[in-house]
Amino acid sequence: MQGRPVEPAEESSPYDIGEGPEPTERGVLRWAYQQQRRPIRAAIALTALHQMCEAAVPVLIGVIVDHAVRRGHISDLVLWTALLGALFLVLTSSMRLGGRYNRRGSQGAAHVLRMAAVARILDPRGFAKGAEGSGSLLSTATSDTLRIGLGNRAWVIGSSGVAALVFGAVALLMTSVPLGLLVLCGLVPLLAATRFLAKPLSERGSAEQAQVARATGTAADLVRGIRVLKGLGAEAAGVRRYRAASRASLAATVRAARWEAGYQAVTLLLNGLFLTVVAWVGARFAIEGTITVGEFVASVGLAQFLVGPSNRFGMAMSVRARARGSARRLAELLAAPYATEGGSLDTPAPERPAPAELTLRAVSGGPLHGVDLSVPAGATVGIAAPDPATAAALLDVLALRVLPESGRVELDGLDLGDLRLDAARAALLVADHDGDLFDGTVADNVAAPQGGDDPGTAPHADAAHLAAAMAAADADQVVEALPHGAESTVGERGRSLSGGQRQRVALARALAADPPVLVLHEPTTAVDAATEAKIAEGLVTLRAGRTTVLVTTSPILLQECERVFLLDDGVVRADGTHRELTDGEVSYRTAVMA
Repeated sequence: MQGRPVEPAEESSPYDIGEGPEPTERGVLRWAYQQQRRPIRAAIALTALHQMCEAAVPVLIGVIVDHAVRRGHISDLVLWTALLGALFLVLTSSMRLGGRYNRRGSQGAAHVLRMAAVARILDPRGFAKGAEGSGSLLSTATSDTLRIGLGNRAWVIGSSGVAALVFGAVALLMTSVPLGLLVLCGLVPLLAATRFLAKPLSERGSAEQAQVARATGTAADLVRGIRVLKGLGAEAAGVRRYRAASRASLAATVRAARWEAGYQAVTLLLNGLFLTVVAWVGARFAIEGTITVGEFVASVGLAQFLVGPSNRFGMAMSVRARARGSARRLAELLAAPYATEGGSLDTPAPERPAPAELTLRAVSGGPLHGVDLSVPAGATVGIAAPDPATAAALLDVLALRVLPESGRVELDGLDLGDLRLDAARAALLVADHDGDLFDGTVADNVAAPQGGDDPGTAPHADAAHLAAAMAAADADQVVEALPHGAESTVGERGRSLSGGQRQRVALARALAADPPVLVLHEPTTAVDAATEAKIAEGLVTLRAGRTTVLVTTSPILLQECERVFLLDDGVVRADGTHRELTDGEVSYRTAVMA
């Protein structure tokens, strides 16, 4: 099965990593290895060399005992000691280089996995309903990807452990055939038992990560709504909610830690029993004269050395087991269904795109029931939707976050669903009521739509146009009140600004984008009436000759519109000017003038 692309075929994506992993547990683990196979193979070779050098140390000491110490030749002692020093030089060099490649293989894999996760999270096709919350997605994109990357170390740890065990067994065979056979015959059931015991550890690790993700999601929700909690005096309820999630996460972590501790203890016990038998048999052979004193020293040293590789192999299984649990979660993220696929058509991109005509033909889906309306090119039109769910459903359809169950949305006669997502969203921009700001300066945020990949650079931003957008949204007054003007930082999600300031900066950003069709949802709910009137006038002036749709129940904004549609119970009940609807439609008057 081929891996699925984690990024749609759209140009200039900063997250384009080509063919992504197959969205299965094995596919993710295999892809993580393939992305870093060169440093991993180098680490395997160097770490295996290091382990074999360590195994050779007791053998060489045994040779020194037999050939130098017992014979009393100083020249032999100097020669063999020099060889031992050279062995340690190779041992330390291979250890340092192997560790460097090992880290590169694990951290490099974690990086590309994070890019794959972020590419899926930021994919313009979005997620179908029922997707994980932001906290769970954050946990998967960070801690899970790191665990999978660290899982690459299992190849290094396991392979070097096997090399050391084989080398030690061969050395024992050269010392004594019965000892070597004992080691070889005992390794098979020992390794099988180690692998069998690692299975429940994988399940516990997956459950632990799921609980951590829930706790992270709860924390993210609470931090995002901290002002609301304080306003309601509900801080204690928020603390209780997080405490419950944190305790569940702690309990899962403790259970996983207990399993891992038990696993390590059992494997250590098995290794100790096995190597005790090896050492006892070697001692019997030395007493009987079957092997020399030097060979006995080498045998005991090898028996002690083999504890390490055996434990390393168990450690590799433990690391692999935890990586499998995280790989399963990442695979679920990558395999999550898209909300929409988009089409293949493109739109022309002149320096200043012409205004477009927006038409909805019998659009149905959720609370929408056959919505028909037309917005002429260059017009400013209002849509009054008394029910917030109806307004949200309309915005989701226009933003291509979902496709209508029936009907179509057209731009200049072209079905919006037939356009490439990037082209459709460049032609029709939906600015949501709760649009977040990025962590940066006010200038960075406003210029972001003009600047390409890095909001902080904005190389193509027109200073005059940005200033006009700021003035139209009354964001220039926000800048004047800040200590460093437009270069003042707004913090994560604009937390350093008030609600009204944040809303005006977000509106300025939408106006600066200057799309052919701009849809604004309740852009002035957090400002006073005087500021709202000023914004309404500036917005209409700046967008003159450009298609603009205001989804709002604000009378100040609606009276500036050339035409207003009343969207009630999922259908267009009436249309006309604000005054006409106020005079003739009770439901409109109730929704707008109440």
